[in-house]
Amino acid sequence: MVSNAKHICITGDGSATILSEQHGAYYHSLRGAFTESMHIFIEAGLMHVSARAINLLEVGFGTGLNAALTAQRAFELGIHVNYCSVELYPLSGSEYSSLNYVQVLPRRAAQAWTSICDAPWEEKVDISTSLSLLKVNADFTRWVPTTSFSLIYFDAFAPDDQPEMWSKPQFQKIYNALLPGGVLVTYSVKGEVRRILTEVGFTLERLLGPPGKRHILRATKPSI
Repeated sequence: MVSNAKHICITGDGSATILSEQHGAYYHSLRGAFTESMHIFIEAGLMHVSARAINLLEVGFGTGLNAALTAQRAFELGIHVNYCSVELYPLSGSEYSSLNYVQVLPRRAAQAWTSICDAPWEEKVDISTSLSLLKVNADFTRWVPTTSFSLIYFDAFAPDDQPEMWSKPQFQKIYNALLPGGVLVTYSVKGEVRRILTEVGFTLERLLGPPGKRHILRATKPSI
């Protein structure tokens, strides 16, 4: 079920995703946008970090779905997440409003999503008592982190669609920005990606993926 006007697709679990005209790829799995985000970024990422305060970097803000689900889970866990997301091509207001997240997400995530999408770029704002957000409109390949992170959601378009994002200099930059014991999660288990992550120093785990995807990847920076 695709909307010609906005390139919106309702995925297998009822949640919407959107087609990037720039890269010719959808932002989420067509088997289920909500299910994919929960499985990769919340369950394999956020739930794997045992800290009461988390500095989190997201590479690719996209639809804001990962941020909204993080806000809800952070509230449920009683933790606080400082969430920084870097995106070169933000969606327009009409594209955000075409997504059905207010209707299909859990109540707290839906409320957070609206505030997250409305939040200004380049300004840190408190979305809730559990999540502070800084949206950065920048080319990640040129962006330089100025803080350290304990968790990274790497959600760029696929290596074949956006190869510059999956290069060794970018993963080295990420590795350097992670605290010892810090974690990166991503959906790609491509051999070249695994090779680069290993070369820069990560320890890798190949985990079971969400519906339609055999595996996902969790990479950990060794503790000192």
